Amino acid sequence: MSRLLRAALILVFVASCGGDSKAPRNLNNACSIINQRPNIHRAMKRTERKWKVPVPVLMAMIYQESKFIRDARTPMKYALGVLPMGRQSSAYGYAQALDATWKEYQRAEGGRGARRTDIKDATDFMGWYMNETRAKTGIPLTDARNQYLAYHEGRTGYLRGSYKSKSWLVRIASEVNARAILYQHQLATCRR
Repeated sequence: MSRLLRAALILVFVASCGGDSKAPRNLNNACSIINQRPNIHRAMKRTERKWKVPVPVLMAMIYQESKFIRDARTPMKYALGVLPMGRQSSAYGYAQALDATWKEYQRAEGGRGARRTDIKDATDFMGWYMNETRAKTGIPLTDARNQYLAYHEGRTGYLRGSYKSKSWLVRIASEVNARAILYQHQLATCRR
């Protein structure tokens, strides 16, 4: 086999191992998402069993954070409109976890091998984070709206009410809640 052909085959194999970098089709249909990506549903069911966070709440928050794109990143910042200055934040992966928060999770739960681009690790992170939020703020795990506000603003920011001056964020949190309800109804009717 020629070197060129061998190199091409290796490149194709390595590229196929990367996972899904695109969003599933029809993000408004929970059944469609789990049919396209059964690994997402398995990971969320495991997180639901371990952390008691309902699957529809996890799905709605991941939809809002990354649209189910495993390697999602925040947009770049530019000086003078053209000079790249880095990303808006260190948020990365399915859960858009910040570097410092992800390291805290790794120390507490996930181990050093946990990856933000792995749906099992990302949903476990969200379950851990939301349980910490419940312990510190009293927000129920079923309350997608307020869990999202605390996820976005941080627990301290939530307790201070920093979201109250951000009408766009309050609107987004309400959309997350509506999507969790929609996904809950849809998941109840999916073919198993």
